[in-house]
Amino acid sequence: MTSESTAEKAAGAILTVDLGALAANYALLCEKAAGAEVSAVVKADAYGLGLGPVAERLWMEGCRTFFVADVNEGKALRAVLPEAVIYVLNGIFPGTAGLYAAAGLRPVIASLAELAEWREAGAPLPAALHFDTGMNRLGMSAADADAIAQDETLTRGIEVSLVMSHLACSDDEGHPRNALQLARFSGIWERLRPRFPGAVASLANSGGIWLGADYHFGLVRPGVSLYGGNPFSDRANPFRPVVRAEARVIALREVEPGETVGYSATWSAPGEGDSGRKRVAILGAGYADGYFRALSSTGNPESGGVVHIGGRACPIAGRVSMDMVAVDVSQVPEGAVTRGDMAELIGPNITVDDVGLRAGTLGYEILTALGRRYMRRYIAGPERDAVEKEGRGQA
Repeated sequence: MTSESTAEKAAGAILTVDLGALAANYALLCEKAAGAEVSAVVKADAYGLGLGPVAERLWMEGCRTFFVADVNEGKALRAVLPEAVIYVLNGIFPGTAGLYAAAGLRPVIASLAELAEWREAGAPLPAALHFDTGMNRLGMSAADADAIAQDETLTRGIEVSLVMSHLACSDDEGHPRNALQLARFSGIWERLRPRFPGAVASLANSGGIWLGADYHFGLVRPGVSLYGGNPFSDRANPFRPVVRAEARVIALREVEPGETVGYSATWSAPGEGDSGRKRVAILGAGYADGYFRALSSTGNPESGGVVHIGGRACPIAGRVSMDMVAVDVSQVPEGAVTRGDMAELIGPNITVDDVGLRAGTLGYEILTALGRRYMRRYIAGPERDAVEKEGRGQA
């Protein structure tokens, strides 16, 4: 690692985002979904990694279509990428159609009521139509698709640029719901395609891209895979890690046998005499930084948090608190850990998915919870020739 700046030395925790790895993951997705446009889902501040730097790098790599959750995220992205196609997944809230038009955002319309509001606003912008095929969250029904196919007044004055649905179980390649949703969406697209000859269809998220070309249609919508998360529950992760979270050692303590560490005294040094004495490192990060309280020590080596420090995996000692976490470094050689050192919370030795598993959740939640107190450092990584990058990810 390069020498630290003064600002980095003052940081209790540092988040390093490898934009070169992000670019490599995008390239892998383009290869896997050859023939379809590869967009990028950058909602929730690009899954916690920073909307501006992430979106700019993806644009450099040839990505031209982006998805966000709401209109405010869309406006923030528009300020970064003036020429991008930006879809807003949560659709139109009552009385907000003008905001979309003003920022050049395309709503993902999930009900006939939203469709009517967009139509009545007279907005000159395109829109997407979202149909539910089995997720049962957002989306119009197959009956709504029939109505739209038969009654052109429902979309009069609207340029439908995208018809989409969302897979519920793409993390499990063998789940029968994948084929069911594909069949349902294919039927909807077959009915609507003649009505909207300029539109493209989209079904596949990160996991869906690996289900095969039948799921790709004209556009795919990867999210967590771009950021190095594993979208699969049943296979190894093919994506490069993008994020590294580190916390500084702010104190080292010798804990005598029987003494406890942290709130509620849930962890104690066992044994007697020197054999029971434990060395504990106090790190300058806690649940306010997205290091979940669920990572507190449990006594079970398969759960509870583990950090990498001094060349060893070291377990959490006691409760994770708001700003600090204690780590048992007794197995690290004497002198290998000193005040000011950095401990790896997430990185090459402990992936975001490993942390999610130990916290009883998903890597997605870990990424999006990373706090704003981290000092953020962006590594550019190798850049492709501009001619090669132009139009990359397009069908």
